[in-house]
Amino acid sequence: MKEINAIIDAYETRKDQGERTALATVVRVDGSSYRRTGARMFVSENGQWVGGISGGCLEGDALRRAKMAIMQDKPSVVTYDTTEDDAHQIGVGLGCNGIIDILITPITEDNPDHPIHELERAREERKPQVLVTVVESDHDELPQGKVVLYKDDASFAKHLHPDILDAVHQAFAKKKSKLTEFTIDSQAVKCFVEFLPPPIHLIVQGGNYDIYPLLRQAHELGWRLTVVANPKKLDRVAFDLATDIIPSKSEDLPFIDEYTATILMAHDYATDLRHLQALLETDIPYIGLLGPRKRTLKMYADLNKADRSLTVADEKRIHSPVGLDIGAASPEEIALSILAEIVTFFSGRAGGHLKHREGPIHER
Repeated sequence: MKEINAIIDAYETRKDQGERTALATVVRVDGSSYRRTGARMFVSENGQWVGGISGGCLEGDALRRAKMAIMQDKPSVVTYDTTEDDAHQIGVGLGCNGIIDILITPITEDNPDHPIHELERAREERKPQVLVTVVESDHDELPQGKVVLYKDDASFAKHLHPDILDAVHQAFAKKKSKLTEFTIDSQAVKCFVEFLPPPIHLIVQGGNYDIYPLLRQAHELGWRLTVVANPKKLDRVAFDLATDIIPSKSEDLPFIDEYTATILMAHDYATDLRHLQALLETDIPYIGLLGPRKRTLKMYADLNKADRSLTVADEKRIHSPVGLDIGAASPEEIALSILAEIVTFFSGRAGGHLKHREGPIHER
């Protein structure tokens, strides 16, 4: 979502300046690629761009093609094949060994099929969403480049087509994006059905100096941030980076959803225990406890004495000691370890060395 936010901001700036623009979107990856489906690159007619569709190897050619699409006011699909040993093929010799389809769509304000507007609508609500983009089409009523954000079955069927609904429901269920081909009214239509999760919401419960590397790194990732601490003891950085600041003694709980993680790092046993007890009564999926396992076991014992024994489900969502085993020592390294584990958790991965992973890095 961070890249999408940057693209929306860049579009608003270019629009105010009267510049024509285009959006390049990765809609298919077959094999290896630095960026996956859903990666975007926003291009203005003066040659500036935001985002990226590769590791830098394809952007130059994509920029040229995007400027051409702006001049012609016509969307197109470009295929980059880095598997062929062809000296005339863009990207040959890069070692990516993949085939990448890029949809390039010129953006005009009077066009009802406006991808930036749909992306803006997607970020308005903090919930998983599905965005459907027509990549190729022989259907007159489903033109190439048409973009629709799913809201409900009725409105989606009205603005796109009911035959695509099943693919949308599958994207929600599997939490995965997919380029899908349809036959609608005997016409071939290819759509990129894109699952868009909200950014992770990180709740940092503590106000000591070691929260700031965590906040800075999580902000760089584009996450939503909440700090639970004594506001009088917080540095200006916390107010600059966090969406919400909640006093540590407040009875109000932070906003929590299925993409929320919290780290208890008050360095005060009674405070962390009180916060843990309150969090266990919520549906928060990830609770990280800073400190040794011995400290956590003491908390478990105290909870048991207070007639709040932990369930198997509780123990699965509590991570203690929090973080991946990377040998972290400094606050910055500890923050890196914690954030890496949170990414691992929400992506459903094990967090091991990629060199030991069997098969490709990403599912195909």
